[in-house]
Amino acid sequence: MKNSMMKTYMRLLGFASPLSRYTIPYFFYSVFHAIFNTFTYTMIIPIVGTLFSEGYEFKPTYELPAFELNTEFLNGAISYAYTAIFGPEYMITKLLGLLSAILILSNMLSNLFRYLGSMTVETLRTRTLQNMRNRMFESTMAMNVGYFSEQRKGDIMSKITSDVMVVQFCITNTLQVAFREPFLIIGYCVMMVKISWELTVFSILYLPIVGLVIGSIVKRLRHPAQRGQERMGDLVSVMEESLTGVKAVKSYNAFDYIRRKFRAINGEMSNILLSMARKQQLASPMSEFLGITAISVVLVFGGALVMNGSMTASGFVAYIAAFSQLTRPLRSFIDQFANINQGIAAGERIFSIIDAKSQVEDKPNALKLGEFRDKIEFKNISFSYDGQREILHNISFEVRKGETVALVGPSGGGKSTLSELIPRFYDPAAGEILVDGHPLTDYDQESVREHMGIVSQETILFNDTIRNNIAMGRESASIEQIEAAARVANAHDFIMQTEQGYDTNIGDRGMKLSGGQRQRLSIARAVLKNPEILILDEATSALDTESEKLVQEALTSLLEGRTSVVIAHRLSTIHNADRIIVIDSGRIAEQGTHSELMALGGIYAKLIEMQSL
Repeated sequence: MKNSMMKTYMRLLGFASPLSRYTIPYFFYSVFHAIFNTFTYTMIIPIVGTLFSEGYEFKPTYELPAFELNTEFLNGAISYAYTAIFGPEYMITKLLGLLSAILILSNMLSNLFRYLGSMTVETLRTRTLQNMRNRMFESTMAMNVGYFSEQRKGDIMSKITSDVMVVQFCITNTLQVAFREPFLIIGYCVMMVKISWELTVFSILYLPIVGLVIGSIVKRLRHPAQRGQERMGDLVSVMEESLTGVKAVKSYNAFDYIRRKFRAINGEMSNILLSMARKQQLASPMSEFLGITAISVVLVFGGALVMNGSMTASGFVAYIAAFSQLTRPLRSFIDQFANINQGIAAGERIFSIIDAKSQVEDKPNALKLGEFRDKIEFKNISFSYDGQREILHNISFEVRKGETVALVGPSGGGKSTLSELIPRFYDPAAGEILVDGHPLTDYDQESVREHMGIVSQETILFNDTIRNNIAMGRESASIEQIEAAARVANAHDFIMQTEQGYDTNIGDRGMKLSGGQRQRLSIARAVLKNPEILILDEATSALDTESEKLVQEALTSLLEGRTSVVIAHRLSTIHNADRIIVIDSGRIAEQGTHSELMALGGIYAKLIEMQSL
């Protein structure tokens, strides 16, 4: 388990590459912040000593003493600075003014380096999130279509959004755990040792107790964090499904069901988060309580040292200040380990996306499909989505260049599945598809799809302008080319009636448009691409009569001179196809022209008769 966590952790750090760009400057910022922060509290000694005439006695000093890490050097350096600025005449107000100026300067430098360090961490965080989201999105979009039928979109969205936000602390806290907090702890410890080693021995023996108590709390956070991220995925999935299907929810009065489902998941996730919060929030008060307990004991022990002359009163005040500050970076150090544990739990979900392998991949030396010259040939094709129930069985036929081949048959027979094998959304379980004599799997997927245009029953449009929706995949297309494609698709007239013409935003999934208008934009997109091979999957089945007429005219224009595979629900639209193939229960039942199949009096003739009635 520990090896798995460490492996996940190291992979997460890889997103911050090159890490040296951030670690080297952050190292120096942390060192200088620790030095000046510690020095700020060290200045308590001369200030208290001056106020109470104890522990510091001014002597005119004309040479800076040799550097040593003790109060004698500090006193000598202050006397040298005073003498250089004000001369040998001593005035307590001038000395306090000098000490205040040194204190202000030290604190300013401490906070300056703290700010620079924080900005380095912020840059690291932002760039890491950017790299991580880019990698996750690209990995997701590279997956084959079948992957998305097995995964919930909401869960994928949750991993790319909320899981990534959790992981950011795992990476950024690494720098603080490695540099800032340890340097502060070391700085305070050195200061405390120089003031009183006896008191410091007691303090250092006490601190591991704090670490053990808080560590036991942190250790229990990882698994609840993982469950919390999973429930967040469920929650986003329910929201995405509900918003997408809001019409169905309302028309079937299913709001109560959806609400109960949402509340159940939300309640479970909230309970997990509360459980984690109890553990996280317990860490800080517990460490603070233990810290105050330690200070109370230090007061007794240190007071005794002051009374017997082993320590000055000013040194004791500075020691208490440093010891109280020591618990802060120690507490922060432990809290950051808790965040790192949470980040590792979320990181495992992130890598479930990044490590997923597409079932449809190009060969290392895949061919580029140039001009389509001859035919597409299906040879003994069989296919199953789950490896058990066969959707297609031993199907063989060919589509020659320039031919229009129609696939018809009862619903659920495998027509759409067959059409999705051509652009390699899936690979067949058995048999092969040949394009110009070469197996389809030998070609690069992008080069194959470059030659194809797909118009399906489910029109896919984006929340963007009409212009950008038509020009999808062809960003260099001019407005004149876009308008020409829209005219061929019988879309130009309705586009010009919208508020801003081609620059009109059509809303989420094109919801501002009617079904016929959305379909014509989809056809315009295919016209603009000008593909050699065209796949039409029941492109008019969901339209009213008037829209169907306009879309059918657009499709007729689009089909001219192209190699086409047409899946038809309304059989009246494919009378003129060069060949009609009847698919029934995953097998070819009949094939021929319209007149040949009518004469045969089989499945096709019965379907025509049913539609006529």
